[in-house]
Amino acid sequence: MTTIVQFENVGLRYGTGPETLSDISFSLGPGAFHFLTGASGAGKTSLLKLLYLAQRPSRGVIRLFGEDAVTMPRARLPGFRRRIGVVFQDFRLVPHLSAWDNIALPLRVAGVVEADLEQPVREMLGWVGLAERAHARPATLSGGEQQRVAIARAVIARPELLVADEPTGNVDPEMADRLMNLFESLHRLGTTVVIATHDLHLLGRVPHAQMLRLDRGHLLDPTGGLRYPPRAPS
Repeated sequence: MTTIVQFENVGLRYGTGPETLSDISFSLGPGAFHFLTGASGAGKTSLLKLLYLAQRPSRGVIRLFGEDAVTMPRARLPGFRRRIGVVFQDFRLVPHLSAWDNIALPLRVAGVVEADLEQPVREMLGWVGLAERAHARPATLSGGEQQRVAIARAVIARPELLVADEPTGNVDPEMADRLMNLFESLHRLGTTVVIATHDLHLLGRVPHAQMLRLDRGHLLDPTGGLRYPPRAPS
């Protein structure tokens, strides 16, 4: 069985500063469900960027879907990224497109014909409670509505890997539960899910989920200790 995500001794440094992430090693199989937790500044967003190929590591090995993502030619990256659904903390909706067209975008990029877009987009709008806002542009939507459009866009193509950064941060608890049901449905279909969150309610919402916990750029083991202790200064 192919491992979906594999990190081996990964480090990430921005510029000449200290490492933001150090000696990160873990693997995720098909259909794994993980919450990524840690205090502000622990490195969660940086780790997510590595997962969805927005950032390359300073050192170490990253394999996605069995392929080396670090040495992959840049020409292959766009097609590779289509296998990954991303929910950004700042939404990143296309401002001149309606909610409908933002959600349909991944299917159009994948070459789905217009006649086959109607049903999945309509169903997704209904699931996130935005059927009446289908033709609204992002600027006219509330933060919570934009968040729901962003989530719908990320999941509509049933990605092999879903990466979400605080996906329920702008919605009420009832909608948060509904969105988590959506993530769990994808998980049951075989999607590997990684959700960065501070929401303690979510952590108890999916009892079978596992934890990836970061502390100052280091991955912790389940007991709270450093999984891979930092190397002693030379």
